[in-house]
Amino acid sequence: SSLAHIKHLPVTCLKIDKVFIDDLPDDAYDVAIIRTVSALGHSLGFRVLAEGVETEEQFLFLVEQGIDTIQGYYFGKPMEASTLEQWIIDRDKG
Repeated sequence: SSLAHIKHLPVTCLKIDKVFIDDLPDDAYDVAIIRTVSALGHSLGFRVLAEGVETEEQFLFLVEQGIDTIQGYYFGKPMEASTLEQWIIDRDKG
């Protein structure tokens, strides 16, 4: 949406859509967009979130860019609540 709205809405976080994540870190345009959104968001005091992360390369690139929150299948796919509970237990073990 228009950047003019940022001044008037109670925005605290900018979310980077999966479409800009898919070809990281190889697509120069996506790299530039991620860096720009991160810089803009942080300079305005917002948190920056990236969605749709599926590979370690994407994850590491986003960490290097200072992205605050990273989500996607890289961490786990959707699952039933009972499966999630065991997944958390297993993950905490090691």
